[in-house]
Amino acid sequence: MEVSNTELKHCDLVAVKGRVDSSTAPQLDEALKAIMEKGRYRIVLDLSGVEFLGSAGLRAIVSAYKTCRRWNRGDVRLAELPSRIQGVFDLAGITPLVKIYPEVVLAVGSF
Repeated sequence: MEVSNTELKHCDLVAVKGRVDSSTAPQLDEALKAIMEKGRYRIVLDLSGVEFLGSAGLRAIVSAYKTCRRWNRGDVRLAELPSRIQGVFDLAGITPLVKIYPEVVLAVGSF
C-alpha cells in the first residue's frame, strides 16, 4: 500500500493506493494521525487506487473522521471510490455519515 499526502491551501489530499488490510491499515492510520497532529483537520481521501479495503482500513478512516469532526474542527471527505469500495462503505453503514464525491477536484473544492 502507498499513502501520499499533499498539503493544499484549505485541506490535505491523501492518495491511497493498493490493499488496505490488517497489515497495512496501521500505516494509513499513522499517516492520518500525523496530519491531524499538525493541526490540519480537513482531509480528502482519494481512494481511486484502492484495490481492497478491510475492516482495519475502515476503522482507520472512521477514527480520523471522528477526530476531525470533534468540536467542529474539520471533516474527512472521500473521493473517487471504486464501486467495490463503495459497496464496503454501504455495507458498513458509513455512507450516510461521510460525504463522497465522484472527483477529487469536487471534494477539495467543497472545503
